[in-house]
Amino acid sequence: MTADVIATPLPSCPDLEQAFAASWPVRLGDTDGQDRLRLDAVARYLQDIGFDHLDAVEDGDSHQAWIVRRTVIDVYEPIEFGDRVHLRRWADALSNRWCDMRIQLRGERGGHIEAAAFLIHIDPVAGRPARMSDAFMAPMLASTTEHRLRWRAALTELDGPEGEAVPFPLRVTDVDRLGHVNNAVYWEAVEEALAAHPDRHELPYRAIVEHVGPVMTGDKVVLRTSRRPDGLRLQVDVDGSARALAAVERLAEGRKPLGD
Repeated sequence: MTADVIATPLPSCPDLEQAFAASWPVRLGDTDGQDRLRLDAVARYLQDIGFDHLDAVEDGDSHQAWIVRRTVIDVYEPIEFGDRVHLRRWADALSNRWCDMRIQLRGERGGHIEAAAFLIHIDPVAGRPARMSDAFMAPMLASTTEHRLRWRAALTELDGPEGEAVPFPLRVTDVDRLGHVNNAVYWEAVEEALAAHPDRHELPYRAIVEHVGPVMTGDKVVLRTSRRPDGLRLQVDVDGSARALAAVERLAEGRKPLGD
């Protein structure tokens, strides 16, 4: 089902030189025991460049509240500790209340990750999707021809009691300013599952997290993992109800964005 909703490879930028750019070193807290940049660190990088991007565009100061609906991370070559990562960010598609943003991450030593994030602009007072201003949308409209983006889920819930279930305790530091468990924390759950199933972590691979509902402070979270021939399926549950769905699957060899 994911291939019907998410392009493989992820769409390339029409003009990468025009994309918003940032770079920084890969530090110790971002990497695992094999020096690999972890997926939860990649998710934080996507958040960080997103907020840096807001500082660089008109009306960015009035568009500070966003909810992540889906994140896709395609790992072609791992980025490692001590490297410097260069990120480029651009709009791939949008409507007037949400957008699909593409981010390319490249290490100076050859690491290569492509990512996409479906983001919903939120009115921070009303707590519901809010229209983006014309000035804010102008540069995004210029980088894509898809201006009527609609949401389509790529993942489905696990069947009944399918998969092994383990507690996934939350920490006070997992909650962000919106009162929700931060997006990067769900990627920590994916890392936990990959550590338990290392044979489902071969390059190149795609990892996806889709959010069904929020996880809040005090929730008792259970992580369910199901092995599949092509990878893993995961589900984050609270009180028996799915709050996030995730998948890790192999990418076809040689399938990279154009220009690579």
